Amino acid sequence: MVTTREPVLHFTQALVRLAHLVQQVFIEVGKEHELTPQQTQLLCLLTGGPVGMTELSRSLHLEKSSLTGLVDRAEKRGLVARVRDARDRRTCRIELTPEGRRLGALAHDGVSERLEALAGELPREHRDVLASAIGGILAAHTARTGRVWSGA
Repeated sequence: MVTTREPVLHFTQALVRLAHLVQQVFIEVGKEHELTPQQTQLLCLLTGGPVGMTELSRSLHLEKSSLTGLVDRAEKRGLVARVRDARDRRTCRIELTPEGRRLGALAHDGVSERLEALAGELPREHRDVLASAIGGILAAHTARTGRVWSGA
């Protein structure tokens, strides 16, 4: 069992601190690959394949103009490309370029490894309970709002 000298946190305090820790992981991994935290998140999201701008906006919690700027900068660096959606030619999907796939894989693996290491001392059953609880929170949020949480 993990022991700590810090006082026991209330549920919301624990979630907020965990959110900040996860953000810090994206910052650190991004710096290693000369990416901003937002670029790191974008590339990690795109490792599963092309994604439409609306879904990216929802997943990254960015307004359309902010997402457009993020994609523009990533495209200028040669990390992503806009491709027409075969089902709806009026829209485009964002996909990784070969360099984007390389960096995306490195970033995704780096984030995953660090998050796994953070929980490394937790017994498997505690990790499973935590994952299940978080899944329940996300599912309840989706049921209330219709917003599906996806990502790295």
